[in-house]
Amino acid sequence: MSEKKAFTLGLIPKLIIAIILGILVGSYLPEVVTKIAVTFSANFGKFLNFVIPLMIIAFVAKGIADLSEGAGKLLLATVGMAYCSTLIAGSLSYTMAHGIFPSFISQEMVEQIKSASEKNLSALFEIPLEPAIDVTGALILAFMVGLCVSILRQRNSGETFYKLINEFNEMINLVLSKAIIPLLPFFIFGNFANMAYSGSVFAILSVFIRIFGCILVLHLLYVFAMFLVACTTTKRNPFKTFPKMFPAYFTAVGTQSSAATIPVNVECNKQMGVTRQIREFCIPLCATVHLPGSMITLTACVYTLLYMYNMPHSFGLILQFIAVLGVAMVAAPGAPGGAVMSALPFLPIVGVATNSPMASILISLYLTQDSFGTAANVAGDNAISMLVEKVYYKHILKQPKPVEEESLS
Repeated sequence: MSEKKAFTLGLIPKLIIAIILGILVGSYLPEVVTKIAVTFSANFGKFLNFVIPLMIIAFVAKGIADLSEGAGKLLLATVGMAYCSTLIAGSLSYTMAHGIFPSFISQEMVEQIKSASEKNLSALFEIPLEPAIDVTGALILAFMVGLCVSILRQRNSGETFYKLINEFNEMINLVLSKAIIPLLPFFIFGNFANMAYSGSVFAILSVFIRIFGCILVLHLLYVFAMFLVACTTTKRNPFKTFPKMFPAYFTAVGTQSSAATIPVNVECNKQMGVTRQIREFCIPLCATVHLPGSMITLTACVYTLLYMYNMPHSFGLILQFIAVLGVAMVAAPGAPGGAVMSALPFLPIVGVATNSPMASILISLYLTQDSFGTAANVAGDNAISMLVEKVYYKHILKQPKPVEEESLS
C-alpha cells in the first residue's frame, strides 16, 4: 500500500502569505513585534550577502572545470554572449521605464512613499557578518580555478581538486535548499511589516502593480526575441523550439532559483537538440552569468526610485550601473533575491546609499516579483546555449555537430 504524498506549500504561495501577514503585523500589532521581524530580515540579508560569493565559486568553477577541449575559448564565447544579452536587456528596460513610467507615477504617490519611508524601523541588533571574499574576487577566483582544473584534467591530473569543487558545489546547494529558500518568506515578511508600519506599503504596491505588468511583458518579448535570433542562426523552427522551454520557465517561477532549475533546464535544452557536452556546460554556467530578466527588473525598479525621489536618472548614469551589475550579479540568480542583494553595494553609482530607505524599498519591490525575472533568465539560457553550440562546433572544433544529437526541430 503506497503512502500518500505529504502536501507541501509552494514558494510562491508562501511569499504571498508572507506579504499579507507582514502587512497585517505592521499595521495592527505592537511596534516590538515588527522590530523583531525587521531584525530577522536585516540579519538574513547579511547572511545572503555572505553566501553569494561562495555561490559564485561553487557554481562557476564547477561549470568551467567540467569542460574538456577548448575550455578557454568556449568560456569566453559563453560569457561574452551572456554579458551582451544582459546589457541589451537593461538598456531596453531603461527605454521602457523612461517612456512609460512617468505617466502613472503621480507626485501625490511620491510624497506619500517618501514621507512614510522615513518612518521605517531599524533592527534591534545586527550581527557583524561580512562576506569572506567580495563578488569580484570570487568571480576571478572561480574563473582561475575552473580553467586550471579543466586544463589539468585534460592532462590526466587534477582529479582531487575536481572532487573538492564538486563537493563544495553540493554543500552550497544544500545551503540553498535547507536555509536560504525556506527562510526567504520570513525575510519578505519582515520587509513588508516594516513598510506597513511606516505606511508606505499600499502606495508602493499601487505604483508597482502597473510597473510589474510592464516588466513582465518586456521579459516575455525579450526572451522570444532571443529565441528568434538563436533559432534563425542555428536553423531551428522558433515556434516549435520556444514552447520546449516552458517546463523550465514555470519551474523557475516556483523555485525563484536558477540553480534549483538547472536539472529541468538541461532536459529542456536536450529536447531542443543541443548536444550533451554543450548543454551540461552552458546551462549551469548561464545560470550564474546570464541575467537579462533580473537586469530588466532591477533597472526598472531603480529608475522608478530615482524618478520618485527626483534624482538624476539619465541613460548614461543607468548604463554605468547596468555595466557593473552585469559582472557583480554573477551567481546571484542561484539564490532567490540574490540579484538585488548583489546590487546593493553598487547603488551609490546612481546616488543611492546602500543602507537608505530607498534601498529597503528596492529590496521589497524586487523580491515580490523576483520569480518572473529568474524565469526569464532561465528561458534565455536555452537561446544562449544554441548560439554557443554553433560557435563551438563551427569555429572552435571546426567539425560537424554529432549526428546522433542533431535537432529534429
